[in-house]
This record gives sequence, structure tokens and C-alpha cells, in this order.
Amino acid sequence: MTLSIVGRCAETGQIGIAISSSSIAVGARCPWLRTAIGAVSTQNITLPALGPRILDRLEQGDSVEAALKAGLASDDYANYRQVTVLSAVGDAACFSGEETLGINNAQTGLQCVAAGNLLANPEVIPAMVSAFEQHAGHLAERLIAAMQAGMQAGGEAGPVHSSAMSIVDQQVWPIVDLRVDWTENDPISELNQLWLAYQPQMNDYVTRAIDPTQAPSYGVPGDE
Repeated sequence: MTLSIVGRCAETGQIGIAISSSSIAVGARCPWLRTAIGAVSTQNITLPALGPRILDRLEQGDSVEAALKAGLASDDYANYRQVTVLSAVGDAACFSGEETLGINNAQTGLQCVAAGNLLANPEVIPAMVSAFEQHAGHLAERLIAAMQAGMQAGGEAGPVHSSAMSIVDQQVWPIVDLRVDWTENDPISELNQLWLAYQPQMNDYVTRAIDPTQAPSYGVPGDE
């Protein structure tokens, strides 16, 4: 049903999540990020509330393992959940409950953690972790490369239809928040195309927010 990668850039401190699912609008339920705190992906038969609950515990000073344990303890149906956690310094933890669907796997790596369920084979997740660790460039590019590697390793047992990517930096809002809520085609490729279109404008949107007097033109009629 879902595969995801959570990663951190050691150079910038940015934290991000890329995720894809056979279900509609995966970006509305599963990825949760908080600037300078960490990121959580809650998937499988998901409880979205686990994201904020675990991030709250991280913000209070819990380790990733303690925050994950506390979040799961708040859920009467934890055995149905698959959850990954990454802190602002790159510590990672993961959980796959006994009721996680189909072939499933979760693995931590160097400043990353990946997980998936209803997979074509167990090697999908190691392929994602390896790709993230080995790929250079912007965090968004590394996250997408990991997702592409997972699909090349087999992906899900069936087709995926939605995808999302979100990244936080120093601001309280995401500097990247892109979604493909439904497609009959390849949602990860479509997500990559969105990123390629958004990347040249990303810093301009931050400038517009912080100092409108220095804001670049939008390049639309009436704002030439």
C-alpha cells in the first residue's frame, strides 16, 4: 500500500519525507515534519495522529526510540501501524506492527529511514536506503532517487497512484510541499517533474515571505 523514505541533509540540516501509495492523497495522511525537531511517516493502516504525538515527544526531549514507543502506546491498534521517525540530528527509529500488510520491511540508514508494506519483495527497502546514502545533491533529489530505486527494485505488489514530498529547513513552514494526489501513470515521476518545476522558484518564495521588499516578480500578468 505504501513505501516511504525519511532523510536528513547533513550539510544543511534540512529534513524531508518522500512517500508513495496505491491509495489516494497519501500526502494528506502520512508525512509529518516539524522544523528543528524531526519527521515522522505513519503508514499502513494509518493513524495520522501518531505523527504529531511523536513529534511532540521529540520536542519535549525524548529520544527517537522513546518518542516512537510513547506514540505507539497511545494507540489501541498499534499492531496495525507502520511508523518511521527521524530526529533533527539524524537519529532514526522504525516500527512495523504484526498486522502490517503483505511483504513489509523497515530499515534505518545513515541519516535516513525507509519503510514499506505490500511490497513486491523485501529488497525494496534496502535499495531505497542505499540509494539515499549514495546519492548526492539537494535533499529533494536524494529522496526522489531513493523512491525511484525502490520502484526499480520491485516497488509495491500493485500499482501506486499518489505521491508526496515535504521538506523543512529553518522556517516554521515547509520549503517544499509537493503532491500528486492521484494518477493512473507514475506518481513518482510526476512528483519529480513537479520538483524540477518548483526548484528554480523555491528560494524566491522564501524571500517573498521574509522580505517582500526584495521579492522577485511572479512573472504573471500585472506583476511584470
